[in-house]
Amino acid sequence: MRKKILVTGGAGFIGSHLCKRLLDLGHEVICLDNYFTGSKENVVELMSNPYFELIRHDVTMPFFIEADEIYNLACPASPIHYQYNPIKTIKTSVMGAINMLGLAKRIRVKILQASTSEVYGDPDVHPQTEDYWGKVNPIGPRACYDEGKRCAEALFMNYYRQNNVRIKIIRIFNTYGPKMHPNDGRVVSNFIVQALKNQNITIYGDGSQTRSFQYVDDLIEGAIRMMDTPDDVTGPVNIGNPDEFTILELAEKVIRLTGSRSKIIFQPLPPDDPKQRQPDITLAKNLLNWEPKVALEDGLQMTIEYFRKLIR
Repeated sequence: MRKKILVTGGAGFIGSHLCKRLLDLGHEVICLDNYFTGSKENVVELMSNPYFELIRHDVTMPFFIEADEIYNLACPASPIHYQYNPIKTIKTSVMGAINMLGLAKRIRVKILQASTSEVYGDPDVHPQTEDYWGKVNPIGPRACYDEGKRCAEALFMNYYRQNNVRIKIIRIFNTYGPKMHPNDGRVVSNFIVQALKNQNITIYGDGSQTRSFQYVDDLIEGAIRMMDTPDDVTGPVNIGNPDEFTILELAEKVIRLTGSRSKIIFQPLPPDDPKQRQPDITLAKNLLNWEPKVALEDGLQMTIEYFRKLIR
């Protein structure tokens, strides 16, 4: 059955992949974006599809439409972008959640919140399970994003408990792939762009901090499966790749796969930067029958090809 699906932040990196996948599944997609970090370029290939509609709108303002499902992805997600205007970042997370939950309540539809592994902060528990409450600095430079997303989760749970809104929450761990912004300051795009230009690859800290990287197609599959769960499954559910790599290992992989002449240099670690990040995905396996399929090297190859064309 064809559904009419609203995707906020739909012209962003992850949103554009989700819009394409939903269209491929035969649905009608309304893509909402204010183009702060998203771009028309990301969805231009979808514009010729009669079931795709692009609307310029900021989720901090109310929005009224009829739809069958809502995916709430709107929010800058890279430190450079979310720290550029921290007040706007908090407003997008909190007021955006209020506006979209209000819409879901009015039109009685399911709504999925794209939350983040950043709700765990710089964790004491490793790997991170959904019942861990996190260790977040509420007044640090990253708090605009971390606390904004934590507040959004609280709003979702309260709309569920108080108003019976059908909610889904996923916590997204580091995701990469084509359509990433080349200047978003995220480690995968940074390293690939630097390597393709044979520039020094910048590592913050000594490179021993770890991350788990999931390819964007795996994330989209997990999000759609979460949306399709029964109403009593609210989440939060971790969606990420449990394979853990040090930042130094990632830099060395990128240099090898690009055939770059780049050298690795080290800079001081930014404040509140997590030392470890790895999801426990037991819940996703049990509830969604989901686990990531794309190995890091394969995903990096596809991402490198995208950036190679972009830089040309």
